[in-house]
Amino acid sequence: MEKNNYQDIARQIIEIVGKDNMISATHCATRLRLIVKDREAIDEKKLEKVPLVKGTFFNAGQFQIILGTGIVNKVYAEMEKMGLNTLSKQEQDAIVKKQQKGIKRLMRTLGDIFVPIIPVIAATGLFLGLKGCVFNDNVLALFGANSSMIPDYVTTLVNVLTETAFAFLPAIICWSAYKVFGGMPVIGIVLGLMLVSPILPNAYSVADPNSGVEAVKAFGMIPIVGCQGSVLTAILTALIGANLEKKLRKVMPNALDLIMTPFIVMLVTFLAVILGIGPVMHVIELKLVQIVELLIHIPFGIGGFLIGATYPLLVITGLHHTYTMIETSLLANTGFNPVITLCAMYGFANVGTCLAFFVKSKKENVRQTAIGAMLSQLFGISEPVLFGIQLRYNLRPLMIMLCSSGLGAAFLSILNIQSNSYGLAVLPSYLMYIYEGRQLLWYLVISIFSVVFCFVMTCMFGIPKEVTVPDIKETEPEGSFEEEEITSPVNGQMIALENVNDPTFAQKLLGDGFAVIPTDGIIKAPADGRIEVAYETGHAIGMTTAFGTELLIHVGIDTVSLNGEGFEKLVSEGQEVKKGEPMLRVDLEALARLGKDSTVMVVFTGGRKVMDTQYEQTVTACGQKVCTIGN
Repeated sequence: MEKNNYQDIARQIIEIVGKDNMISATHCATRLRLIVKDREAIDEKKLEKVPLVKGTFFNAGQFQIILGTGIVNKVYAEMEKMGLNTLSKQEQDAIVKKQQKGIKRLMRTLGDIFVPIIPVIAATGLFLGLKGCVFNDNVLALFGANSSMIPDYVTTLVNVLTETAFAFLPAIICWSAYKVFGGMPVIGIVLGLMLVSPILPNAYSVADPNSGVEAVKAFGMIPIVGCQGSVLTAILTALIGANLEKKLRKVMPNALDLIMTPFIVMLVTFLAVILGIGPVMHVIELKLVQIVELLIHIPFGIGGFLIGATYPLLVITGLHHTYTMIETSLLANTGFNPVITLCAMYGFANVGTCLAFFVKSKKENVRQTAIGAMLSQLFGISEPVLFGIQLRYNLRPLMIMLCSSGLGAAFLSILNIQSNSYGLAVLPSYLMYIYEGRQLLWYLVISIFSVVFCFVMTCMFGIPKEVTVPDIKETEPEGSFEEEEITSPVNGQMIALENVNDPTFAQKLLGDGFAVIPTDGIIKAPADGRIEVAYETGHAIGMTTAFGTELLIHVGIDTVSLNGEGFEKLVSEGQEVKKGEPMLRVDLEALARLGKDSTVMVVFTGGRKVMDTQYEQTVTACGQKVCTIGN
């Protein structure tokens, strides 16, 4: 494409977005990233009709225009000449973080923390749901059996599957949060494991008056207990540790940094949490228990509404685990548990949210997220819905869900519906009401009402405009060419492109392809060809193969912000390369230390079809055939 055409594209983009509306601009390997004053003032449909614009979306406080490798840098260069305020990506990211304040900044941080751990939590939810169904005496009785007949080894193995993730949940969250806050993740996971160390008195046991376990007293007055289930404590631990680590690394001599920085961070953070934050959170949780007990007894369903509407917010912060203490006490004294009944409606409301997004969304990745989240929610795990949908889209779906949950809980409270157990949610929860026909009938009716009400209200008022726009489809090039084999550029574990943690690649807006989680740092040419673009930052290579296939090799997620740290280019633009010839050297340890995902993406940007895929291989060797490319 001629230079004046890139100028024309840049001019059209500026006119549609509005020069006065653009605060700054930067770019990565594939996208033009803009900070704008008013996103709603941009005509996205008109913008997507501009030549070479493959799609648009808004993420991380930036309006992003997908142009593709080798194009975006040329368009960006023309925009610079037109007097636009252009910045480095690192500078612009810093501006975005400063601009986001209050609830938006908090929600973005929570999303960044929880999105990486959602798959593990969702899988554990499925294990819990199956256990609740299969091991329930009421179900086993249908086959003339009971739980006492299950072999001990089966029970042990099942308990490992269902309890491990939640037993070490603070450690998993602390690891993820530590990365988000910019610290070394291995320090975060060790601090998280300290919070749930078996040496400390278990928080659940301390909360149970019948366990006989008491908190250890420091200085005769400060209770020391584990932080099992305390999400908020884990996040605060990561926040303190990561910030302390960053400050120490600025002043610590290089000779001492490797050992002394982790030593001081772990010592100071652990003591601050166990002797300060932990006990404070313990007091907060006890006060919360007293408030809930008072709410249960408010007449006319008011208390039920408040509990049903606020319980999801407690799930987000992790404080919902304190309800176990109330439920245990109620069951011990009365044989019934109305608390879980009131709280359960939010799970059914979440199902309504997922169904609404599945029905109304035109984007395949959103539909897949909705179905996956719904399957998880049906067995009691709500984080995929909360963080994958409700907190992600302008909070309207969340507010509708809270209202739906509150209404369902209010009706249940008025009708005095209560379970005879606890620990089951959504589908398995019906087993807790089969002890009496009236209880089961009303619970069934109101749970269905909660699903339907939330579904209808979300369809009407909670679906954001961006998910109703169909995915941009790549057009196939005219003509035909000989089929070509593409090999893996690196040793590692093969994953599907749609599982990459970046919407541009996952939604295949740049084209089809595959990805590899690398086990070494040598990136080699997947085919014979010519280097078209070799970015100075070393994080990406664009090439054209001998058969004319255009492809992009992109190393890591958001690694352009590293400005070349951890990367070494071994090729230059215009250079001819042979299959298997080294092109990049990547320091994977440096990327891990800097909190960057090192996944290597190979994307066919020219619209070629991928045939004869061998993605099912979990492990691939560099130079091993991955797929065949054809028209």
